[in-house]
Amino acid sequence: MANRLAVSASPYLRQHADNPVDWWEWTPEALAQAAERDVPILLSVGYAACHWCHVMAHGCFADTEVAAAMNAGFVCIKVDREERPDIDAIYMAATQALTGAGGWPMTCFLTPDGRPFFCGTYYPKDAFLNLLSAITATWNERRDEVEQASTSIAAELRAMAARLPSDGPPVDESLCDAAVGALLRTEDTVHGGFGGAPKFPPSALLEFLLRHYERTASRTALEAVVRAGTGMARGGIYDQLAGGFARYSVDNAWVVPHFEKMLYDNALLLRVYAHWARRTGDPLAMRVTAQTAQFLLEELSEDAVFISSLDADAAGQEGLTYVWTPEQLTEVLGAADGRWAAEVFGVTPEGTFDPDDSGASVLRLPVDPHDGPRFDRVRRELLVARRTRPQPDRDGKVVTAWNGLAITALTEAAVALDDPRLAAAARDCAGRLLELHLVDGRLRRASLGGRVGDSPAVLEDYGALATGLLGVYQFSGAQSLLDGALGLLDTALDHFADPESPGRWFDTSDDAEALMVRPGDPLDGATPSGAALITEALLTASLVAGSRAQRYGRAAADALGAHGALLARAPRAAGHWLAVAEATLRGPLQIAVACQGPDSALLAQARRLAPGGSVVVGGAAESGELLAGRDRVNGVDAAYVCRGPVCDLPVVSAAELAAALAVPPHPASV
Repeated sequence: MANRLAVSASPYLRQHADNPVDWWEWTPEALAQAAERDVPILLSVGYAACHWCHVMAHGCFADTEVAAAMNAGFVCIKVDREERPDIDAIYMAATQALTGAGGWPMTCFLTPDGRPFFCGTYYPKDAFLNLLSAITATWNERRDEVEQASTSIAAELRAMAARLPSDGPPVDESLCDAAVGALLRTEDTVHGGFGGAPKFPPSALLEFLLRHYERTASRTALEAVVRAGTGMARGGIYDQLAGGFARYSVDNAWVVPHFEKMLYDNALLLRVYAHWARRTGDPLAMRVTAQTAQFLLEELSEDAVFISSLDADAAGQEGLTYVWTPEQLTEVLGAADGRWAAEVFGVTPEGTFDPDDSGASVLRLPVDPHDGPRFDRVRRELLVARRTRPQPDRDGKVVTAWNGLAITALTEAAVALDDPRLAAAARDCAGRLLELHLVDGRLRRASLGGRVGDSPAVLEDYGALATGLLGVYQFSGAQSLLDGALGLLDTALDHFADPESPGRWFDTSDDAEALMVRPGDPLDGATPSGAALITEALLTASLVAGSRAQRYGRAAADALGAHGALLARAPRAAGHWLAVAEATLRGPLQIAVACQGPDSALLAQARRLAPGGSVVVGGAAESGELLAGRDRVNGVDAAYVCRGPVCDLPVVSAAELAAALAVPPHPASV
C-alpha cells in the first residue's frame, strides 16, 4: 500500500499518512482508480485543528477492521479543507442539501466522476462500519438508484450556484442603515454578539458597525461593537494569559470555547480591536490589540509568515493546556495569590469546563483587578507554568489568504498602538509571501516549511493578499508592493470574474481543475467571501492605481451592485460586503499628506483619524498617484482630504484635519 500522504504540503494529510487506510489525495489519478475498480469514492474532509476529526481518525481510520472495509469497497480520498476550499465548498453544499446540516469531519460517498450520493459528518466505529456495508450493498445491488440520486444532487448543486438574485436594491445609505437595524434586532444585548450558542466571533459585522458609526455617529452601532468586543475579551474564548482568540464559544456568554486557535480568526479580530482602539482609545481594546498582535508574532509566526492554527487538543484531551482548578492555581502561585487568582479569573471548585469531572475552569476576566502590578505578575507566573504542560499541535501550513488578513491586521494595529514593529512584521510577511507563493505570475494556496504546494490559489487568496499589500504600501510607500497588488488584481479580473455577469465572481480560476460545479459563494463564512475581499481590494486600488484606476473602480462598483439583494436580505452573512459599502459611502475617502518623511506628525494623525476603508498616503509630491501636484503649504506639512473626486482645501494642523474628517450630522444617528 503506497504512503501517498507522507510528503503532502498539508500537516492534516500527513497526520493520516500512517493509517492502514489506502488514502489518496484528490487527483485525477484517484478518480481514474475508482472508475477502473468500479467502486465509489469515500471522500473524507477535515482540517488539522478539528477536534472531532481527530476523534474519527482514532476511532475509525486508525482501526484495521474499518480500514479493511474502506480499502475493499472504496477509493479513499483525504482532503484538507484549508488547502482545497473549492472541494470543501462543493461537498459541504451537498452535505447541507442532503442532511440539513454540515460540519467536519465531512464524509461523502461519490461516483467515480465526483457526483455525491450520500453525505454525513462524524461517525463512531460501529455506525461507520454499518454505513460502509450499506453503501457497498447499494452500489452493487441498486446502482440505478445511485445514478439517479447523484445526477439529481449534481443538478441541484449547479442550480444553487446559479440562483443568486440579481434584482437587488442599490447599495446606498438606506440599505446600510437598514442592515444595521436588522443586525441589532438579533443582537444578544446581555453578552454581546449575534444569535445564540454556539456563538462565533462576528468579526466582519463588527467592522461594518464601526465603519457605520464613523459615517453616521450612530451610538447604537458603536454600543453593539463595545458589547461584543467586551464580552469576547472578558470571556473564556479569549486567552487571558497569552492573548489570542479560540474558534468559537459553545455557550452564548463566551465562557467555554472550542479551543482551537485559527490564524484567520485572530487576524480578523485583531483588525476589529485595532479599529475600535484607534477610534475610541478604549483601554480594553488597546490591551487586546497589543496582546493579540503579540500572540500572532510569538505563537504563529515562522520565517516571517504565519502558520494556520493551534489544535484544540493536547495529549489527546481538548483544552488540557488552558484550563485550571483552584488547586492548580495555588500550586503555582501559593495560597494567597492562588485564592486571589481564582477570584479574578472566575475559577471555581465546580469548574466551568469539565469533560472528565476534574472541576477545571476556563480563565475569564469579568473585571479588571484593582491591583494591576499583582495581576501582571500572576499572569506571567501562570503563563510560565502553562508552558510546561502538554501543548497543542501546530498546523504549520501557510495559507495565502489568511496571511493576507494578518498583514492587513498588523498594519492597522501598528497605527492603533503606534508600534512600527508591527508594520515591519506586516511588510516582512508580504515580501516573503510574494517570494514563496507567487509562481510564474500565479498564486499558490499554501506552503509548508518553505515548500510551496501544488494547489492553486482561490479568489480569497488574491483578494486578501492584495488588500494586505495595499495596506503595507500605504504605510511604507514601497512601489514593489503596489505593483504586486495590482498584478494580483489584474489576474483576478482576467481569470476569476464572470464574463457573462458583470460583478459576479467565481472562487476558482477559469483554468483550474474542472470540478462538478465551479464554486462562487458570495456569502461570508468563517472568513469573508472571496468576492467581498476582492471588491475591497479593487476599491482601494482604484484610488492609487493610476491608469488602471478606472478599471478597478468599475469592477468594484459592479460587484457591489450585483450583490445588493444579498446585502439587503442576508446582512448577517454579508458583513464584509457591508463594510466595503460603508467605505464607498464616504467617497471613498482619500487623505494625501504632503510631507518630508514617514515621521510626519500630520501623517500619523491622518492614519489615526481616517475611517475604516480610507486610503492614506504621505510623502513628497512626486512619490505617488495621490500626491501628484500636492505640495507642502508655506513650508509645513499639509493634508489633502478628498471624498471620491471632490477635494477639500489643504489643512496644516491636527485640529483642522480632525474637523475635516468629523462625522457629519446624519438623520439615522441615534
